[in-house]
Amino acid sequence: MMPEKQSEIVYGRHPVVDAIKSGWTVDKVVMQQGIRGEFEKEIRHLTKEYEVPLQVVPKERLNKLVGGNHQGVVAFISPIPFQRLEDILPDVFEKGQNPLIVLLDGITDVRNFGAIGRSAEVFGAHALVISSKKSAQVNAEAVKTSAGALTIIPVCREKSMVGAIELLKLSGVKVYVSDLNAKASLSEMDWTIPVALVIGSESEGITSAVAALADNRFIIPQLGQTDSLNASVAAGIILYEATRQRHL
Repeated sequence: MMPEKQSEIVYGRHPVVDAIKSGWTVDKVVMQQGIRGEFEKEIRHLTKEYEVPLQVVPKERLNKLVGGNHQGVVAFISPIPFQRLEDILPDVFEKGQNPLIVLLDGITDVRNFGAIGRSAEVFGAHALVISSKKSAQVNAEAVKTSAGALTIIPVCREKSMVGAIELLKLSGVKVYVSDLNAKASLSEMDWTIPVALVIGSESEGITSAVAALADNRFIIPQLGQTDSLNASVAAGIILYEATRQRHL
């Protein structure tokens, strides 16, 4: 028998396969190193077909995740459904609005993810975009940190952040990134046009491949000696400016 859908974790070979096939929103699947044969092929095929991230880890990690007999595989169930960016954009344009999209490039901290989601929803962003690789887990803690905002704002999980940006640019959306070396200030940017804001990780910032696609770079004015702002705080400041220009 399969566990109740409210559970964040499903484990065991048949339950995990059934969870994927039955259309549950699976955040990721973790498979034990050394698993071979037909089951490995089936899991790899299913995760690819349903665009679910797959990680291969030592048995010890699975033992820590699950107290019972996990049979070498664990699936994390997302509390929210994922949407597609290619479906969101036409709907925004049809409503006569200019898209404001927030892309998270390497945000792996669950609380930062939730806090950014909260700011994005409060300030009227149309969607959050995450990558299927190197992204924070979409779980109950993220939803709680967002004060429920992640259940309201569309969250799009795309195969590639570069691919998502290319889709946005083809749709006439400008890509803005925060850069400590930029000359232009945040308030000098035009946020009334279709814009995609990229937020990078605190440790590594925005990846070079994503940075190369930026249309404009700006800096948040700061007077102190601390190197930079927390990613979620920076996102809140930037999104407020976008809202100020658009609506106030």
